[in-house]
Amino acid sequence: MTEIQTKVEITFEDFKAEVLNDFKIATISRECSLLGRREVLTGKAKFGIFGDGKEVPQLALAKAFKNGDFRSGYYRDQTFMMAIGELTIEQFFAGLYGHTDINFDPMSAGRQMGGHFATHSLDENGNWKDLTTQKNSSADISPTAGQMPRLLGLAQASKIYRKVTGINQTNFSVNGNEIAWGTIGNASTSEGLFFETINAAGVLQVPMVMSVWDDDYGISVHAKHQTTKENISEILKGFQRDENNKGYEILTVKGWDYPTLVSTYEKAAAIAREEHVPVLIHIIELTQPQGHSTSGSHERYKNADRLAWEANFDCLVQMRKWLIENNLATSEELEIIEVQAKKDVLEGKKVAWKAFVDPMKEEQNELLAILKTLADSSENKVFIEKIISDFASIKEPIRKDILITARKVLRIVINETTNKIPLSNWITNYTDKIQPKFSSYLFSQSDKNILTSIDVSATYDALAEEVDARLVLRDNFDAIFTKYPEALIFGEDTGNIGDVNQGLEGMQEKYGELRVADVGIREATIIGQGIGMAMRGLRPIAEIQYLDYLLYAIQIMSDDLATLQYRTHGRQKAPLIIRTRGHRLEGIWHSGSPMGMIINAIRGIHVLVPRNMTKAAGFYNTLLEKDEPALVIECLNGYRLKEKMPTNLGEFKTAIGVVETIKEGSDITLVSYGSTLRLVEQAAKELENFGINAEIIDVQSLLPFDINHDIVKSIAKTNRLLVIDEDLPGGASAYILQEIIENQNGYQYLDSAPQTLASQSHRPAYGTDGDYFSKPSVEDIFEKVYAVMHEAFPNKYKSLY
Repeated sequence: MTEIQTKVEITFEDFKAEVLNDFKIATISRECSLLGRREVLTGKAKFGIFGDGKEVPQLALAKAFKNGDFRSGYYRDQTFMMAIGELTIEQFFAGLYGHTDINFDPMSAGRQMGGHFATHSLDENGNWKDLTTQKNSSADISPTAGQMPRLLGLAQASKIYRKVTGINQTNFSVNGNEIAWGTIGNASTSEGLFFETINAAGVLQVPMVMSVWDDDYGISVHAKHQTTKENISEILKGFQRDENNKGYEILTVKGWDYPTLVSTYEKAAAIAREEHVPVLIHIIELTQPQGHSTSGSHERYKNADRLAWEANFDCLVQMRKWLIENNLATSEELEIIEVQAKKDVLEGKKVAWKAFVDPMKEEQNELLAILKTLADSSENKVFIEKIISDFASIKEPIRKDILITARKVLRIVINETTNKIPLSNWITNYTDKIQPKFSSYLFSQSDKNILTSIDVSATYDALAEEVDARLVLRDNFDAIFTKYPEALIFGEDTGNIGDVNQGLEGMQEKYGELRVADVGIREATIIGQGIGMAMRGLRPIAEIQYLDYLLYAIQIMSDDLATLQYRTHGRQKAPLIIRTRGHRLEGIWHSGSPMGMIINAIRGIHVLVPRNMTKAAGFYNTLLEKDEPALVIECLNGYRLKEKMPTNLGEFKTAIGVVETIKEGSDITLVSYGSTLRLVEQAAKELENFGINAEIIDVQSLLPFDINHDIVKSIAKTNRLLVIDEDLPGGASAYILQEIIENQNGYQYLDSAPQTLASQSHRPAYGTDGDYFSKPSVEDIFEKVYAVMHEAFPNKYKSLY
């Protein structure tokens, strides 16, 4: 293990300069909060949520935070970000205004409200920076406690880098010495995600330091309604480690006590960094001078005594008092700092606002020039000039104003064929230029994005044996773990027994308990482990035992993983692979196929639905060469079916977003995926007995969907379409239908109405009969296809009923 840096002795003058600089940073942060609130109330910004009252403990946290460390935090950590040098006054206000230029708002390029912080893990080309030489903050999200699962993974990465040999740590770790620092408000500790993460970190023993900012309230709701005993550290005492049991080190400190805060964070850092023991720091007696946010006033729910106490024990007031009492500064010297802070913040605000509005003023003038020229030659001149006058009077336009004006005028001159062309072209070009500021980077734009994936066929010996399909997966995972030392997999029953279907049989024994790991029943933090580790350069595969269980983790997938590249404007990524199994089984809780819910909740994550284990293995091989997250749903009833064992394990690949035609036909196109395809194939054989030749297409990938538009090419041949799916009606089948008919213009080739066949609207009932009467059967598919053909050719295909 690399030696941990030791504390360097400094002179009194150096110490004095350091604490006065801390006071300056805290004062600047407070002034940003105060002025930020006014910017919202005057309408320049939409919403404000600030870190006032939390400044001093964040200074202490920043002192203990080293290069290579990661923060996973709470939307009040502006002082911390300023203290580590990752947030300027101008950037604070750029975030408040929603500046769409990453150079002005490096946190999210205007995609998140102010108070949500991030550093850049990637360069402009999507390549990893050296995370060990910079201070890192994973990108914040608003959902309360949503930062917790990811925090677990950020901490676990250090354990992996320290304990697992053979991984190239370059850019990512120095022998696992990095700490993952979490922050959260006291009220949010009531969330299940908090408790799930706290428990998991205690079990895993990872270098995580959790700070709870406690100001006694959750918006207007007092701690007595939030927390047993009104004290989170009190109720977590059972997690305290002792000489016989591993657990946490739990520390409590007052949020206005600067010197004790500094020593407390130094102690916490030493324990976590050196021993890999998690630490919880409960920071009590904090205040919230401006209340929760700009949407309300805390005077409505705090009595006079509480407000008076908060004024007296404001951490800045107490720090100021401490500086004077210990002869580190006079009141006059501190006043100079305070006055200068006001000036600096006001000037920074002006600079940020000018940078925000000037480009839009230029765009306004550009459009005005076009509209004036148009008006001069238009028969609707009087109407256009009125719009021009109203538009020109907007002193500080936003892009909505600009585009509304342009489109309104275009409608007026709709019949002026020649005159409208310059305006029409300008609107198109302007939209093409501006829309990416709000819509880019949902997926990777690097050279490792999945659109560069290609299909590499599995190869077979002439005498290739038919084996249980699970063995194809198992042996392919074996090849993966040999090829990629940074790859690891974890989940419920994943390790010792090799997953519930033995797709990982023997892998833990071969690769160790850290790379093939069992975990507790805690789906949200399984995903969180994967997100955090992927953000630090590892290639985790997080296993969720059954597709139905994914619902426990859907919030983390939706709010955190799916939005990560988007909300950081391509400056952070987490190429996590989520492995699960689903579709056909028997019973309400193990045979759901909530695909519509999933694909609509996790845009930003690829959703792959292989029909067999060879295709699934190919997806894993593809994804490990790419830099985007994906969900792979294996067929639950396919592990014991027979497949040939490939010879090129770890090398064959299933292209993402590409469909496969598995049966040629001429009468109707049948589109499906996963386990249902086997039923479709059986129905197609029976249809042939009635003279109906169906073409069968395996979607393979729902997100993205058929990037080559091969399904439409099939419909151009067959002129009929049926989508078969075991999701609820209006779920994935509706999504597929829209993609084909609307987005790919398949409607133009149809001679019959497009049809869908889905499950019943309820969860599948238990037992074989429950399955038959709940989800599409061979007979359902046959009769649905036959009905389409009967409607088209009633004389040839007589009615069944």
